Amino acid sequence: MKTTFFVLGGVILAAGVWLAFSGFGGSGAPAAADGSNVTVVDGTQIIEIDAKGGYWPRLTKAKANVPTVIKFKTKGTFDCSSAVTIPSLNYRTILSASGETLVNVPAQKAGSVLSGSCSMGMYGFSVEFN
Repeated sequence: MKTTFFVLGGVILAAGVWLAFSGFGGSGAPAAADGSNVTVVDGTQIIEIDAKGGYWPRLTKAKANVPTVIKFKTKGTFDCSSAVTIPSLNYRTILSASGETLVNVPAQKAGSVLSGSCSMGMYGFSVEFN
């Protein structure tokens, strides 16, 4: 009985630590408000988002009225974040376990927000266009 209590307590503690650091459901996840994950090549802005255990950064600030490509980068991704959906673009795909997947995004108006998530809606990301 005592062993069961300690094992159960350890599992609950580990789950709490995972939730605290994974960004699941919280607003403390890293954001790229400084544009550090955005580059411009030949007039197209490229937004890099890492997909593994969620999407990083969860929030990206990008330029409006510019053709855009979202580059999803994976490295040993076998979780739910490999199933990407972007409803406003009618886009769904399964990312490869390791590599890069490019998504073309038409130029967005200032003030618009492009949101996406995993297929279960557990992990999400947003791009704010200004």
